[in-house]
Formats: sequence, structure tokens, C-alpha cells
Amino acid sequence: MDKIFSYAEIEQITNVIRTKINRNPRVGLILGSGLGGLAGSVEEPTAIAYSSLPNFPVSTVEGHIGQFVFGNLEGQPVVVMQGRLHYYEGYGMAEVTLPIRVMQLLGIKVLIVTNAAGAVNPVFEPGDVMLITDHLNLIGMAGLSPLRGPNLDEFGQRFPDMSRAYDRELAEQARQIASEKGIGLQRGIYACLAGPSFETPADLRFLRSIGVDAVGMSTVPEVTVAHHGGTRVLGLSGISNKANLDGNTLTTHAEVLEAGQVIVPKLENLVRGLLRRL
Repeated sequence: MDKIFSYAEIEQITNVIRTKINRNPRVGLILGSGLGGLAGSVEEPTAIAYSSLPNFPVSTVEGHIGQFVFGNLEGQPVVVMQGRLHYYEGYGMAEVTLPIRVMQLLGIKVLIVTNAAGAVNPVFEPGDVMLITDHLNLIGMAGLSPLRGPNLDEFGQRFPDMSRAYDRELAEQARQIASEKGIGLQRGIYACLAGPSFETPADLRFLRSIGVDAVGMSTVPEVTVAHHGGTRVLGLSGISNKANLDGNTLTTHAEVLEAGQVIVPKLENLVRGLLRRL
């Protein structure tokens, strides 16, 4: 049976972290595959490895270092997840989203979540950044919800409304910043699949037919838990590969990591601009 965390267990992890930092974060950032370099911009950093925390799962995927980085960015106290956790690594949904609960107990008010995503919309090109306007929770529809089990009333109510999972004010600010800095910003719907295999052309054509623009193996569980706990969310997808709707190209993890090198400077500009406005 999948591990489900009690409030007391989450609090224990949080208390360990508090002994290692001198300022509680206001903003949390999650960095997807190939995007971990953004953590290098954090000033006065304190790194805490996931493996040093009690009962905390560790990242096992290339491109995910597996640590929290606490510090300052544009004058804001932040915590950066340098590497996330995925269902396909063998973790349950409560484990995948445990870092969100910890960040919420530490006091974050805003979560900026990024991912490397495959294009479904044929207009998208590798290196594009997509503002997530909504998501399709296919993995959750199949029963894999991070809110399964006893409700943690300390965070939120049993049945959270998900119609505004992505904060509209933050999204508008991101659009303004992108316009000011000359960053092309796509907009669209992100779908989360379980992975770890990349999608077949038939998968992609199906996703396109139901309105999906980009697809990945993360983000949606984290956003669900963040929203449940009252945290405002901005979601950004770095488009790592072209839509393979006809099956004529191959997608590799190396390609995903390489695209991250193009995407990181764009994301850093967007994140820094947003932090200055908060």
C-alpha cells in the first residue's frame, strides 16, 4: 500500500529543515528535467539533500540533483526544489507531493512550478516556454490522486475546487514580463501521464484531439496539493521536443536535457521578473 503521511510526520521533516535555515521562504520553485541550473542563481544558498531528511524520498532521475536550496532571489526568500519526485520512480502520490506539504508548512505563499514537456501542439518548437493555463489530470482520473486518504484539515478542505488551480494574476504578470523582455510565451493545457515511456504517436494524436498542448510526467499532482493548501501557483512548461504525431522522429531524455540549456535563461528572466513584482 502506498505511503500516506500524517501531519505530524510532515511537521517532523519541516522542523529538521528549520534548524538548518535562518529565514522561512515565501516562494517555492520546482525545477524540472534539465532546468536545475536555475538554482545556481540563488544568493546565500543553503542546500539540504533530500536524503538527509527523515522518511523523505530521493530523486533517481538524471537531471534531478535531489535537494532543497534555500536563499534569496530578487530580494525574496525562496526555496528551490532542485530535482523533483515522480510516480514512475516507484513512489506513491503522497511521496511525490510531500515536498509541497513541507514547503507549505515552511510558509510559502506562491509556488512556481516548471517542467520539461513534450509538444503536442504542432506549432510549438523545442526551446519554447508555455504558460500553463489549465491541466488535464489523466493520471488523477485513473484514481492516482495525491489527496487520497485521510484529509489533512490543517491544509485544506476535503473537496477542493480546481477550476482556478493556476493563479490568474500571476499568469497575467508572467505574460507582461515576457512581453517586456521579448520572450515568446506560448499558452496552453498541460497533461500529466504516468510515464516513464514517452508517448506513442497514437497517444499524442489522442491528446491533441482532446485539447492538450504539452505533455509530461509531473506537475499536476504537485499543483493539486499546492492548491488544496491555498498556495498560489504559476506553471511554466519548457518545450523539450517537437510533436511526434506521425512517428517519424525519436524522443530521448538526452534531448530533453539539451533543450533545458535553451529554456533556462528564459525561465530565469520570467522568474526574476515575477519575484520583483511580488
